[in-house]
Amino acid sequence: MVYEKNAFSTPFLRGYKLLKIPIVNANGEPVWPELFPMDAIEQLRETVGVRHFMSQMMLDFVPIERARLDPGGVRFYEEEFDVRSAKIGSHLITGVTLYWDPSTGRKKRDSSACALLFRDDKNRCVFLHDVLYLTVDESEAFPLSRQCDMVLDFMGTRKINRITIETNGLGIGVPEIMRDCATRRGICVHVISQKNNKPKSERILNAIEPLLSTGRLYAHTRVRQTPLMSEMLGWTPVGAYGVHDDGLDAVAGAITQTPIPVRASGAVQKTFSANTNFSI
Repeated sequence: MVYEKNAFSTPFLRGYKLLKIPIVNANGEPVWPELFPMDAIEQLRETVGVRHFMSQMMLDFVPIERARLDPGGVRFYEEEFDVRSAKIGSHLITGVTLYWDPSTGRKKRDSSACALLFRDDKNRCVFLHDVLYLTVDESEAFPLSRQCDMVLDFMGTRKINRITIETNGLGIGVPEIMRDCATRRGICVHVISQKNNKPKSERILNAIEPLLSTGRLYAHTRVRQTPLMSEMLGWTPVGAYGVHDDGLDAVAGAITQTPIPVRASGAVQKTFSANTNFSI
């Protein structure tokens, strides 16, 4: 009995019955169609993801330790980002984010990972375009400075001038190192420092799982050549010995960041004139 170790004379809620009314009944019909029609329910499911929908809307709680990231939910593509049309395939891109979770870059240690994401906000899709795992030679005297140069090279190739750097732990000094490296090379970059206070497992699960479970996470085929898919396959919220999650952490950070707005370079800029024909 749950009350055996308590001193209550009368068990709490004795005689009460549990009433559970999921938003969709056993026949697959909405129980409150006037408030939640089926199209609104489906939109809600796509927004929050299957796990949250089942727990909050269907009242079927899924313990967090049972949650997983299914690599089969990733939708791969081969197209590159078209700067002139601001499209990846048929998707119109509205924003881009570059997020770096730095580490020493030494072999057999935590990975230093950088994730580049494009967003299609109209369809609420995310495109994982690149995941860089940065490694440096064991003899490198300044591993963080060397990694900053590698990231700057990548930013130049992708024509991106803003990056968010996670400053937990080792990363606390990386934003200044990045600015120094950019200044030395005559490159103008905007560096944003990001300190995370929530547990890593919570950040990863809440950012990635809703996109995976609703088929809204896309990845370029070259991502298959990185350790990210192995990380996803072996990941659990409670952790597992020998399983790395640094790439997943970088991807989760990129997903939750406010993106840089993207506009087609070939688009004609509109000119607006203010109406000054008014009286005070």
